[in-house]
Amino acid sequence: MKAAYPNAKQAVLNSYTNDNICGTWEKLADAVYSGGVQKLSKLGWQGIGKEKATWAERISPLMDIDNNQSPSFCYFRDQLRRLSGY
Repeated sequence: MKAAYPNAKQAVLNSYTNDNICGTWEKLADAVYSGGVQKLSKLGWQGIGKEKATWAERISPLMDIDNNQSPSFCYFRDQLRRLSGY
């Protein structure tokens, strides 16, 4: 996360628990978006969706998918590998 967003608010990132139902995109917005979730929410669902896509574009190339700590992501990754014969 810090590789994609070096100025992300560490305290917000530290408050996140993997696979917890906690408003994940809202936490990410508070960590990396200027004005946080309150400002981003004012843009409506289209603005939120556009920002989420930007996050995915910036974060995903830097992910180490073999050492990911999220059980749900690892399950998803492993199922894709199983289905593709990888």
